[in-house]
Amino acid sequence: MNDRILGLAALVLAAFMTAAGWGIEAPFAYEPVGPRAFPLLLALIIGLCGLWLVYKGGHAVEANPAGANGRIALMVVFAAAYAFLFQWLGFVIATSLMTIFVGRLFGGSWAKCALGGVVMSLFFFVLFDKVLDVVLPGGLLENLI
Repeated sequence: MNDRILGLAALVLAAFMTAAGWGIEAPFAYEPVGPRAFPLLLALIIGLCGLWLVYKGGHAVEANPAGANGRIALMVVFAAAYAFLFQWLGFVIATSLMTIFVGRLFGGSWAKCALGGVVMSLFFFVLFDKVLDVVLPGGLLENLI
């Protein structure tokens, strides 16, 4: 596999994201940009990176080191579980668990991953939900936060 194949895959992903995100509309206008802007902007960035790889690519890519493919597969499982459990568990618990398990994949100790995950999820919950007024699900902690 080489960089150009990855670039083509990125272009396909960007096209899919553009098609899926184009029809997103809020039932009422709460801001001038609207909810469509984020997926379209992300698709633009991915598409530009894909174009760059197709244009400048062609270099052979080294094989992943031993065990990397398993960690990558676990990351996909963790991301799917995070998306599935996000509403029910709430932002703080789901993000804490995601951070702990991903940190462990990268070799962090249980204590450091747990501390970092809890502190980070609480910080971002307060920042987004309380300061920036972006509603995040409370989940199991709804009555406490």
